[in-house]
Amino acid sequence: MAITAAPASAPIAYRVADEPLDGNVPDGPLEQKWERRRFEMKLVNPANRRRYTVIVVGSGLAGASAAASLGELGYNVKCFCYQDSPRRAHSIAAQGGINAAKNYRNDGDSVFRLFYDTIKGGDFRSREANVYRLAELSVNIIDQCVAQGVPFAREYGGLLDTRSFGGAQVSRTFYARGQTGQQLELGAYQALCRQIAAGTVTMYSRHEMLELVVVDGRARGIVTRDMVTGEIESHVADAVLLCTGGYGNVFYLSTNARGCNATAIWRAYKKGAAFANPCFTQIHPTCIPVSGDYQSKLTLMSESLRNDGRVWLPKRPGDTRPPNEIPEDERDYYLERKYPSFGNLAPRDIASRAAKEVCDEGRGVGPGGRGVYLDFSEAIQRLGVERIRERYGNLFEMYERITGEDPYKVPMRIYPAVHYTMGGLWVDYNLMSTIPGLFVGGEANFSDHGANRLGASALMQGLADGYFILPATIPNFLASVKPDGMKPDRPEFREAEAEVRQRIKTLLSINGSKSVDFFHRELGHVMWNNCGMARSDASLREALARIPEIREEFWRDVRVLGENEELNQSLERAGRVADFLELAELICLDAWHRTESCGSHFRVESQTEDGEALRDDEHFAYVAAWQYGGKDCPPILHKEPLHFEYVHLTVRSYK
Repeated sequence: MAITAAPASAPIAYRVADEPLDGNVPDGPLEQKWERRRFEMKLVNPANRRRYTVIVVGSGLAGASAAASLGELGYNVKCFCYQDSPRRAHSIAAQGGINAAKNYRNDGDSVFRLFYDTIKGGDFRSREANVYRLAELSVNIIDQCVAQGVPFAREYGGLLDTRSFGGAQVSRTFYARGQTGQQLELGAYQALCRQIAAGTVTMYSRHEMLELVVVDGRARGIVTRDMVTGEIESHVADAVLLCTGGYGNVFYLSTNARGCNATAIWRAYKKGAAFANPCFTQIHPTCIPVSGDYQSKLTLMSESLRNDGRVWLPKRPGDTRPPNEIPEDERDYYLERKYPSFGNLAPRDIASRAAKEVCDEGRGVGPGGRGVYLDFSEAIQRLGVERIRERYGNLFEMYERITGEDPYKVPMRIYPAVHYTMGGLWVDYNLMSTIPGLFVGGEANFSDHGANRLGASALMQGLADGYFILPATIPNFLASVKPDGMKPDRPEFREAEAEVRQRIKTLLSINGSKSVDFFHRELGHVMWNNCGMARSDASLREALARIPEIREEFWRDVRVLGENEELNQSLERAGRVADFLELAELICLDAWHRTESCGSHFRVESQTEDGEALRDDEHFAYVAAWQYGGKDCPPILHKEPLHFEYVHLTVRSYK
């Protein structure tokens, strides 16, 4: 195993595994791989299914749909979420839509075009077979959701309506006004409730997973904390599925709900599950700008708004006139100028960097000059206020409530912010991690999106995983193991419980002088400034030097109020921030080692003459999967080579 290290000026070391990681992709033509794998999978007799227990952590789109589908198949399912109700999972915050290659518009869409757009959108850093399967299953997702009663928008003639999203020149995004995620989540929730009523699914709300239990090299259960009583409980299963979302809150300010965290996947990483591409963090271009130093989160304005809104800034730096007083010839519609083929629907990573670039020139609007205009005046004049209200009314209302400005009368102000994480636990084609029996779905896995997710593909991936893939691959694994009636009195469970109790006791006993949010905010500043929209060797070295200092101070001087045996949000946040302080270091290490630019990962040392991302396919056409090396030991880098048989590696251009 080779050792890689930085120059002595700032030692950064990691080990590199000798053997490549195998993605377990089936042989055969691309369009036949999934059907071939499904046929080859082992089956469990219906009479035997009730003897197997599957734990599902998370109740968002991936978790709820997987739990409901496995329950309907007859397995004994335990589903956990930290919210007071499964339907409050963060999937409800998705606004704009869900992609599918239905081609209702007859505008040239197809399964292969959706596959190609997704591969290209991810800057050729995703696994071909997985992405094709995602595109293939997209058409089934829409049928499934319509059958559940999801109220997708419809055209006058009754067909489901679609709109465009960034990175595509066809209209393939199905939507329910600006609440698509909420409506899809309610569909999955009612399927879940049906199985809860049938007795196949047991729901554990207000329970947070704090440890993964591995027995004889296989995932066999979890340890949870009852967030109301503080009780520490062990739960045994024959397989464990994590669908706990992304880790964007490591940046403190993001579009994620405050409760979103990385604890479940980080506990799995510490138990041996490889963490893939952690530096691939998406910056969303249409968020309401930061308004103050003590803001706790940011609000997303759906990418769907860029269908009818035009993005612009004053041409002259320092122009502080109200937007309606700036004449047309003094406006710079910079996305339309730089990317004429895609215009305002350029992919998120490109649109975000373009916004930063023009604001860095001193042309930004709003407080601190960190904002650009998203203007609907032309669309309102062309379509009428009622048509715009019909499409985006709840989004416009949300914007006005937050900013006090009416977007029907003045342009919205937007700026990029941390949104989605393409990185996550590494999974093979069957969505199983490097720990046998541990499966990962939705945003919690390193997914199908490569280095950048195209808009409206998160919901597509979550539901494809939950409704169609995991209900086939988890039984295939269960068919190879026998139910053994394991009880939670084994040493592995007792040790895991002891670790959880000790961690909680330590956090409560520090009794320092600084709040949990103080350290989270400090970490966020370091991450955004050094590993945000642009990264460099110098900035990443600075972050890798500063993060351990913040972590050391956290464990010495954090103040966690209250007790364990009660509802204690201070304790909850402390545990999550402690994990963020470790994950942040891995994110920066991954960003430092990947000296190319691709998608959302922009190394300033690797760019074209006109400032676009410059890939290095010769040295970095692989998935970087990091394995925990042990306490005070460097992590181990496993590489999964990416092979492109059906899509040729080309320069990613949207001009």
